[in-house]
Amino acid sequence: MRSDVETLNSSLEVMRGEVNQALHDLIQSEVELGAGEVALEAGRVLNAGGKRLRPILFLLAYQVAGGTKQDDVMPLALAFELIHTATLVHDDINDEAKQRRGIPTIHAQAGQAKAVIAGDWLFVQGFGLGGRYSEQIVSVIARCCANIAVSEFDQLDHVLNLATSPEDYLSIVKGKTAGPFASGCYAAGLVAGLEDEQAKALERFGMELGIAFQLVDDILDLRGDERMGKPRGADVYEGKMTLPLIHALTLSHGTHRQRLSDLIESFSDEDFDELMSLLERSSSMEYAEILVRTHLERAQAELNNFPDSQAKEMMQLITNIVKDRHA
Repeated sequence: MRSDVETLNSSLEVMRGEVNQALHDLIQSEVELGAGEVALEAGRVLNAGGKRLRPILFLLAYQVAGGTKQDDVMPLALAFELIHTATLVHDDINDEAKQRRGIPTIHAQAGQAKAVIAGDWLFVQGFGLGGRYSEQIVSVIARCCANIAVSEFDQLDHVLNLATSPEDYLSIVKGKTAGPFASGCYAAGLVAGLEDEQAKALERFGMELGIAFQLVDDILDLRGDERMGKPRGADVYEGKMTLPLIHALTLSHGTHRQRLSDLIESFSDEDFDELMSLLERSSSMEYAEILVRTHLERAQAELNNFPDSQAKEMMQLITNIVKDRHA
């Protein structure tokens, strides 16, 4: 019998609470060991909220793979969350962002030098947890982090690059956003004892879900959504070439393309309506929404490789949550 959605959502909230408690305990332990301000500042951002989608997914992937001892996989889930938060701290410095998750960023409150160090500290803590596992899993984590850095470099090279192609975009997304989803799900399967080929199905699930997640972020950035924790159009202001912009530039010609180019290169608040009009003209938002559904369908198809369970239903529910974020 299928569990109803309310029960599944309740179970997700329980898992979110467990992850939050484990992160709180980790920071508290480090403070008691003498980490001082760096732990407090890092912990302030780490514990400011967030959906905890990644660690919850990794806990569920472990269960879907047949794992039964959550304590065996929790350090892995926390490791990826700490590393993810480290990248956010460093991203906020690069983007000169003033807020993250509704609170002041570390560099806005404590200065850039301390923010760099706090991000490094979070990376170290993440690797410390991940280093408890086998050499294979440590290599997965290391490769994931290396790919994030490569993609960050690539994204910087494409800032305000109007020639950015959909292939360029996808390569960046796979390394920066979707890669950690894929690596965490894959590693969780290995912790549960799956053979490599079986674990690869979880990796593919994570990659497809992660691509959809980033596409939804692109959509919400343009439409505006308080759940984003950042101002509407932040990506456009920062010159990031998101898929709706790339698609519109590809399909637009003549004066329309020139005007779109001008808006992207010197964007301001009063340009929003005109920008959205040009995106609608090329059906670029609708195109992004179609891709969201396509990638989520691919993710759900990968779950067919595993027997029915509540954990599998919860992973399917998460794909629907990602889809519904922009509805």
